[in-house]
Amino acid sequence: MKVLVIDDHPIVFQGCRRLLEGVGVDEMLVADRPSKGFRLYRQEKPNMIIADLSMQAASLGGLSFIRRLRAHDEHTPIMVLSMHSDRMIVSRTLEAGANGYLLKDSAWDEFMTAFRVVREGGRYLCHELASQIAFMEARGQRDPLAQMTDRERQIITLIAAGKPYSEIAAQLRISYKTVVNTTAQLKSKLGARSLPELMRIAIDHLPANGIKAVQ
Repeated sequence: MKVLVIDDHPIVFQGCRRLLEGVGVDEMLVADRPSKGFRLYRQEKPNMIIADLSMQAASLGGLSFIRRLRAHDEHTPIMVLSMHSDRMIVSRTLEAGANGYLLKDSAWDEFMTAFRVVREGGRYLCHELASQIAFMEARGQRDPLAQMTDRERQIITLIAAGKPYSEIAAQLRISYKTVVNTTAQLKSKLGARSLPELMRIAIDHLPANGIKAVQ
């Protein structure tokens, strides 16, 4: 069995190699960025892929990799090994086509369980995230904007209303740089690849009267 691991931390490669040695993995390919990972995928045709979401080359570049891969290949199992526990990012990753999602601080035995489940064609969500999502849904917290700070909510509301950064800065009496930085954080938090996608997410979840009120 051939496994491709995409991550920019050497310690992850070493850990994966040590864990996978005893479960029938004959060859482990490694890539430190999504673009290299995609080239290796096309050249080597691995039986399974383990990928991080955030690498130095690009924020949430692993999510873009999954979308790109799924445009070519619907079947190769993908297990995400990430530090991101944000519910919206997890949901978008699974929607993009990942078969499993595991946090990097998960126990080694859960890693092995997830690996076996995903390798055999199943789907796996680590215990911590599964419990967290179940708890939040039980409380009715389905709104991806519910956990934002007041400042983030103000900015995303104005973005949804179509306001340019300069106007948002003036209206909220903050610097242009603060608007830019907060918008970048919002993209990462909500798994948006672009400003238009961030606007769409905001419009989908903000009350219509809230958007109109700032126009």
